[in-house]
Amino acid sequence: MALAVLYSRTRSGVNAPSVSVEVHIGNGMPKFSIVGLPDTEVKESRDRVRSALLNIGFDFPYRRITVNLAPADLPKEGGRFDLPIALGILAASGQLPKDPLTHYEFAGELALTGELRPFQGALNFALSARNQKRSLILPASNAEEAALVNDINIYGAAHFNEVCAHLTGRTLLPVITAKMPVAALQHVPDLSEVSGQMQARRALEIAAAGGHSLLLIGPPGTGKTMLASRLPGILPQMTMDEALETAAVLSLSQSGFNPAHFYQRPFRTPHHTLSQTALAGGSNPPKPGEISLAHNGVLFLDELPEYQRRVLETLREPIESGYITISRAAHQARFPARFQLICAMNPCPCGYQGDPKRECHCSLDQIQRYQSRISGPLLDRIDLHISVPALPYSELLGKTASQESSQSVRERTTIARQRQYDRQCLANALLAPAQLQQVAVLSTENETFFIEALQKLHLSARAYHRLLRVARTLADLEGQPDILRHHLLEALSYRNKVKI
Repeated sequence: MALAVLYSRTRSGVNAPSVSVEVHIGNGMPKFSIVGLPDTEVKESRDRVRSALLNIGFDFPYRRITVNLAPADLPKEGGRFDLPIALGILAASGQLPKDPLTHYEFAGELALTGELRPFQGALNFALSARNQKRSLILPASNAEEAALVNDINIYGAAHFNEVCAHLTGRTLLPVITAKMPVAALQHVPDLSEVSGQMQARRALEIAAAGGHSLLLIGPPGTGKTMLASRLPGILPQMTMDEALETAAVLSLSQSGFNPAHFYQRPFRTPHHTLSQTALAGGSNPPKPGEISLAHNGVLFLDELPEYQRRVLETLREPIESGYITISRAAHQARFPARFQLICAMNPCPCGYQGDPKRECHCSLDQIQRYQSRISGPLLDRIDLHISVPALPYSELLGKTASQESSQSVRERTTIARQRQYDRQCLANALLAPAQLQQVAVLSTENETFFIEALQKLHLSARAYHRLLRVARTLADLEGQPDILRHHLLEALSYRNKVKI
């Protein structure tokens, strides 16, 4: 029977569902058809595969060729099916043995010369395939990325002939050994370069230790962006699971994933002109947006009120849930979006409200309209609200012993984060209310004090949980097993001092 069955995978969000590539060659008028809900790129495989096989010396059967990509109701996209379709045609026409094909999964785009070109999502391909007990044959450009996944054999080939030689046993491809990147500090600006701003530096350390969101408010030129850009240098190192999750999302992006950056937390800084689709993700089929590309890392929004309000409102659900679902008529994809939100803004349109050096010329109505661009529900989801005042020139130009380096701060945040992992296996900012009740128990006196303070400040139930998480992080930074009164006072100060 002129039928060959191979295995590959398509893309659905960060997952890679299995696809059976069934190739049948029968009698009738010569025709090459691909069925199974293929998109335009997949349909174009007919021309690439035909030309590639002829150019490298194989016989292309001028008969009725039907390629079925099963299951039929799962959309198929990209050029990754070129390799299994070409191999299936050779196997169905008797030019390759069929038996070895059942032990592998294949993916790769074919050039007309027979070279194998890379495709997006190789890491997701390997993560989804490792439980099937089949090896993977991929383009050599994708092999290093896929080899980061353990418990699966990865073979990389630069040319279609190398794959054929491997399947026939003439020249076996070597198994790609994972070259696990060494965890190293990112080359980012150092915190020691920031003069003064002790409260903002303290808030930055708390945010790094517990994974909390942070809002910096102050006049232009006070160091808000400078502080935010130094956050990656004090963040704790990613765990192996976090690094794989992050790499799987970045593998789907247009720029792709660089294995050399395996342990580096993403730091995304989109411009305020970005669209809602660019932030949340979209297109057809859906692709990850900025909030997903910042998964397990930082999303920094500078000049927060300049973003369109409907764009900012997109952040509300992902901040709480840690994922976003993109729905289209024919596609639905779910992407992880557990990011750390850092924002910076001026207090008014001119920027100089409260600045002792410059006079503010904004009316009360202008200030209210400017600040109302940020909704209350979004502000309520930001843990720390910090004022960044203008510095006197003597403090700005002077060198003080308080200018601590990023490395020493990172040591403290790493210890505090490890305490959280040992206790609850996740950062404090991610604690669910039920978990928070177990790890953030207050004494009767402190609980009474905390409730009275919340009532006086008119804070919501969401703010209560967020402040309690911050207080838990403050206790972890000090190595305290219990939350004390001064931890609650400091946590409350980060909500009470800044009025916008």
